[in-house]
Amino acid sequence: MSKSFKYLLFIVIIVLFASCASVDFDYPKSESTALVDTHDTYFGKQFKDEINQHPNGHSGFFLLEDGIDALSARLLLAEHAQRSIDAQYYEIKKDIIGRAFITALLQAADRGVRVRLLIDDINTVGYDIGMAALDSHPNFEIRVFNPFVNRTFRKLDALDSFSRINRRMHNKSFTVDNQITLFGGRNIGDEYFGAGEDATFFDLDVAAIGPIVKEVSNMFDLYWNHERAALLPAFTKIPEEPAVELTRVRENLKKWRDEVVDTKYAEIVKKTYLEFVKNQQEFTWAPYQLVYDSPDKAFKRKASTVASITTPIRKSLLAAEKEILVVSPYFVPKKKGIDALSIIQESGVNITVITNSHAANNQALVHAGYAPARKPLLKNGIKIYEVKPTAQVIEYETIDLSSAKATLHTKAYIVDREQLFIGSFNFDQRSANINTELGAIIHSPQLASLMADRVNAALEKKTYELFLNNTGGLRWRAYNHGQEVVLSKEPHTTWWQRMKGRFLQMLPIKDQL
Repeated sequence: MSKSFKYLLFIVIIVLFASCASVDFDYPKSESTALVDTHDTYFGKQFKDEINQHPNGHSGFFLLEDGIDALSARLLLAEHAQRSIDAQYYEIKKDIIGRAFITALLQAADRGVRVRLLIDDINTVGYDIGMAALDSHPNFEIRVFNPFVNRTFRKLDALDSFSRINRRMHNKSFTVDNQITLFGGRNIGDEYFGAGEDATFFDLDVAAIGPIVKEVSNMFDLYWNHERAALLPAFTKIPEEPAVELTRVRENLKKWRDEVVDTKYAEIVKKTYLEFVKNQQEFTWAPYQLVYDSPDKAFKRKASTVASITTPIRKSLLAAEKEILVVSPYFVPKKKGIDALSIIQESGVNITVITNSHAANNQALVHAGYAPARKPLLKNGIKIYEVKPTAQVIEYETIDLSSAKATLHTKAYIVDREQLFIGSFNFDQRSANINTELGAIIHSPQLASLMADRVNAALEKKTYELFLNNTGGLRWRAYNHGQEVVLSKEPHTTWWQRMKGRFLQMLPIKDQL
């Protein structure tokens, strides 16, 4: 028997095995909901007076732009949790930040805090034993949204279950004691919090208190109790002695802490954390609309009829009278979207889009989907800025990230300097039609203007301005020490990268981007 035949036979066996397996979405699980009697907790007492001073249905918001601030906020919330932590994420990585996050959750569970962790299954290869170990803790429960059948060869699931596994939970939220919540664009990984050596992201979260917290908790409960939120035994083999595995998890986390405790990054995180503890953060109070997709969007047959985040977002954008500022790392408008934006621009509303340049984008396929939209948008007067891969993201001089590629990951938009959207929603087909998303439209001229000013102030140093020359050619304008520099090719790319990008543009997959 030849080696090639053996290899083919192996693949056939794997495929057949995968086709026989399935996720038991009927596996029995108990329904649980957010705890409501938490007014006597640390955060319940902390925010009581401020909430009582704003009884008109407004909520308080605090922007978290800096990655180290965002990490410190999460660590602070976890340390002071007394009753519950509800965490929902698309991705939690096995890196410095991922381990710090899990450590904080586990320590809270050890204190008696009920921890519910809902994670999407897109990037959990190799996590099953660790998740089972954590899930064995009496105060720590994990559910996995829309799990893959094959736990090792994930791509094989696409052979017979593509329409299901293609739909992912992209929501990100972190709620403590049903008194304070944190949501936005950040997953849990080094690059989102200024700890990435190869890449570091511009990103944005918002901490919120007041009535919106209960709404986020209700949203979490919908997802947590949904059919697609599976318990671990429904799709993977549980270790015979999960308690032993939990001990190993603890040992590995301790070993990791010993390795990073004296690093410059840990030193700055500690300093920032202490500043968060010492200083009372000022919340801006404003009316809002929490917007999110129904978890039923995970069913292809239901997706077009269930509650969609696009409905309130579209209404918000169409209400613009003067200006729309869109910040989206993945910006992939199809012809219908290009036409809609052009009509709004022609009505007298100035539209500006900030997205990733080719070199800054961490998704080559997404850039290929976006690139053809640039010329028609520019021709219709819409301004486009692309983030430089060399832009400085973290402002701390003691952290050397000079070799890390900068990537925009913030998902936000501003309407007339009066409305500010922050969330997980990208202006692409995947966010609109496939993945589930979460965010809030905050009706605050103060926050909207603050965000607009900060974005505009960063454009000259951190982005390229796109324009068309006299012959309709695409050009990139930058400034070097005040001197204008005009580039005729995608900045910081090789001819091979550009050629590959043009090839990817020919693939009929824009609906998936």
